[in-house]
Order: sequence, then structure tokens, then C-alpha cells
Amino acid sequence: MNIIGRTKFFLPLLILELTNMGKLYVVPTPVGNLEDMTFRAVRILKEADLILAEDTRTSGILLKHYEIKNALQSHHKFNEHQTVDGIVSRIKAGETVALISDAGTPGISDPGFLIVRECVKNGIEVQCLPGATAFVPALVASGLPDERFCFEGFLPQKKGRMTRLNGLKEETRTMIFYESPYRLVKTLTQFAELYGEERHVAVCREISKVHEECVRGTLREVITHFTETAPKGEIVIILEGKEN
Repeated sequence: MNIIGRTKFFLPLLILELTNMGKLYVVPTPVGNLEDMTFRAVRILKEADLILAEDTRTSGILLKHYEIKNALQSHHKFNEHQTVDGIVSRIKAGETVALISDAGTPGISDPGFLIVRECVKNGIEVQCLPGATAFVPALVASGLPDERFCFEGFLPQKKGRMTRLNGLKEETRTMIFYESPYRLVKTLTQFAELYGEERHVAVCREISKVHEECVRGTLREVITHFTETAPKGEIVIILEGKEN
């Protein structure tokens, strides 16, 4: 059989393989209030053959609330390199897999990038549902310019921290950071030392939860506030960029 004949013979098998391939859904979950879950997200999780969760104990609370009883597997930054090949194989075999994190959209300062990249490499369809991400409501509610911004996520705790901060001295866009309540005052103080204590900032915490709060002001004012009142909960910092 010549090469053209072989191609014609194998082409239907290739089409069949692609048709039977499953799909990866990236599913955002609430950052606080369970009512922020979308109808579509609930449906996808109920239909999935497998749900990948950052912490099965945390996600179990959400799944129980919505009476979702599908198979659940742990998928986090400590094991994703070991599990990704097996997950990709299952999707290629026709299974539908849904990826969730503890809160918000997977891949945004959470596990997700690796499995998405490997699915794309293998020609697997990836769909990311729109949904909760902590920095968006924080940015909009901050009162700082939001038409252009840069997302920095968590700063390095030690190595590379000052290099990153110094690299942002000339940044004119509004900057977004995630931070622990235990390091908040230290981080704000470093901002004040490098960018000036009159730079405006908004610290939003516990977004979509009962004790949601957004503290706005200059770095000096906000540092004073959180020095006197210890911060608690999940925190997003929205920092004004340098004036042009």
C-alpha cells in the first residue's frame, strides 16, 4: 500500500480518536459566599467524570452543599507533576474532568497552569468558565484607576522580593497583590519606603464574606490603621501606580 493509501486508511481512526476525546473544564468556585456559584458551574461539576480539587476537605464542603457526589481527586502544587500524565490520559480516553481550587479561578495564584498546558499540548479542548476571582471585585471597589492594571499575585517572601519591588518603581498602572494578614503591615511598609507614603492604596479583605472590608487611603494612613487593628482573613492589595 502506498503512503496515500495508508493515510486514507488511518484517517478515520484519527478522527474517531479526536471525537471520543474528553474535555477539561476549569471551574471557578466562590471566594466567600457559596451563593456566588453559577448554575453552569454546578451542572458541569455534576456531569464530570472526575473533579480535581486543590484540597478535597475544603472542596468537599462546597460539593456537599450542592449535592455533588462525583469522584474527587486531590490535585495541588505538591503532586501535580506526578498526576498530570494520568489525568491527560483519562481525558484522551474520553472522560470529562473538572478542575477547581479552594476558592476562585484555578490558575490565578492557584494550581491549574500545568494541567491546562499539558491538555493544550495534547490537543484536548479546555474550557474555562467565567466566575469568581478575588482581585476583580477588589480592583473595582478600590476607587483606583482600573482601565489598565498589572497583577503581581503573591510577592516572594525572601529571595527575589526586593528585586521584584524595585522593578515596580516606575510602574504607572494600578498594581494588584495577594498577601497574608501576617505580612500585610510589613508589605505596606516596604511599599511606603520604596514608593512614598502618600501613594494611595486599598486593602480589601474577606471578599464576599460576612466581614468583608475595604480600607482606602494613603499608605501612611492604611499602615496606621492595620498597625492599630490587626488584619484577618484573605487579603488583596490594590496599589496606585506612579504618576506620569
